[in-house]
Amino acid sequence: MPETVERFKGSFQAEDRKNDKKPVSFEDTSIAFSSQSNAKLRKTYWLFALMNRGWLVNLGTFFIKIALRLHLPIKFLIKNTIFEQFCGGESIRDSEKTIQELHTVHIGTILDYSVEGEGSEKSFDETAQEILRTIERASESDDIPFSVFKVTGLASTELLEAVQIGDSLNKEQKAQFDRVLKRVDMLCRRAYERNVRIFIDAEESWIQDTIDTLAYEMMDRYNHERPVVYNTYQMYRWESLDRLHRDVNEAHAKGYFIGVKLVRGAYLEKERLRSHEEEYQDPIQATKEDTDRDFNAAIDFCLENRDVVSFCLGTHNEYSCQYCVQKMKMLGIESADPHIYFAQLLGMSDNISYNLANSGYNVAKYVPYGPVEAVMPYLFRRAEENKSIAGQSSREFVLVSDELKRRKGCK
Repeated sequence: MPETVERFKGSFQAEDRKNDKKPVSFEDTSIAFSSQSNAKLRKTYWLFALMNRGWLVNLGTFFIKIALRLHLPIKFLIKNTIFEQFCGGESIRDSEKTIQELHTVHIGTILDYSVEGEGSEKSFDETAQEILRTIERASESDDIPFSVFKVTGLASTELLEAVQIGDSLNKEQKAQFDRVLKRVDMLCRRAYERNVRIFIDAEESWIQDTIDTLAYEMMDRYNHERPVVYNTYQMYRWESLDRLHRDVNEAHAKGYFIGVKLVRGAYLEKERLRSHEEEYQDPIQATKEDTDRDFNAAIDFCLENRDVVSFCLGTHNEYSCQYCVQKMKMLGIESADPHIYFAQLLGMSDNISYNLANSGYNVAKYVPYGPVEAVMPYLFRRAEENKSIAGQSSREFVLVSDELKRRKGCK
C-alpha cells in the first residue's frame, strides 16, 4: 500500500500542475490546527500521548466505568479532557461555540445526539424529539448541512432483529414497530419540510436490512425533488458495493435521488465474533485491502452516477480523500459541488478536514453532544477506536507534535 500511495500522490501532483491548481496537502499542520491556541494544542498533545498507550486506555476506561457506577465526582475531569476533545457540549446550545468556530473556517457541523436509548418507549420518543431540534437548528443557517440519527435510538435492537429475520410479531411488537415507523417518518418528513439533509446511520448486520428498508421507503417518499434522506454503506461488508449498485439502479427506476454516506465500518470485532459463534457466513471483507478497494470503487460509482447520487465520504482515510479529490478534478467537478461532502469526527483528522475546507471542498464534522454521563459509551468507543484504527492515535499525536515544533521554530 505505501508504494501505491506514493504513486497516487505523484499522479495527483502531476494532475494539479497540469491544471495549475495547488494540491491539497494533509501534511500542512499550520492549517490543520489554525483554530487551536498553543495552550489548547498542548492539551491535545497530552491527550493523544495518553491515548497512544493501549494499556493506559484500557485501564482508564475500566476505572472511569467503576467511578461512574459508584457516582464518584469525576465529571469535571472527563468534561475537561476526552469530552472536550470529542464532543460539542451537553446540549445544542452548549455546542454553539463549536458550531461557530467550525463555520469560521468553512467547515459545517453535523449535530449528533449521542445519548443511547434506555430501551423504553419514553426514551425513544425523547430521542426523536431531540433529533427534531437538531433539524430545526440546521434549518436556521447553512452552518449545519446535515442532521443524523440512529434507528436504535428510536427502537430496540431486539425488535429490529425480529423484523429482519421475519419472525411473526405479536400484537405488542406490531404496535411498537408502528411507532418506530412513525418516528422515522416524522424525522424525514421534517427534514424534507425544512430543506435539511438527514443521514440514517448504519449499524450491525443483523439489524441493517431492517434499517435499509426504512431508508429506501423514506427516500421514495422524500427524495423525488432533491436528496433529503441518506443511507449509510459500510464498505467493510463484502456485499455493500453490489448493494450500492442495486440501490442506485432502483433510484433510477423509481425516479428519486439517492443519498449515500460511505464509511468503512465500526463493528468489525463484534461482527466477526457473532458470525463465528452463531455459525453463519462472516459479513466482513477478508482483508482491509478488500475494504479499501471497494470503498474507492464506490467513490468511482457515485461520481459516475452523480445525476442521481449525492454522497458524503465519512472517512479518516487520507488516501480515499485524495482519491476522491483527484477523481473530481479529472471529471471537471468543482470542489464546492453541493452533492459531494467529506466528513470526519470532531477532535480527529483535522489535517484532512481543515485542509480540504481550505481548498474549497465541502467538509463537515460530526459533533456529538449530550449529558456527560450519557455520552460516555460513545467516548469509550472513540478511545477504543483510536487504539484499533491502524496508527490513528499515533498519527494524531505525530501531527500535533509537528505543529508544536513548527510554532516553536517560528518564534
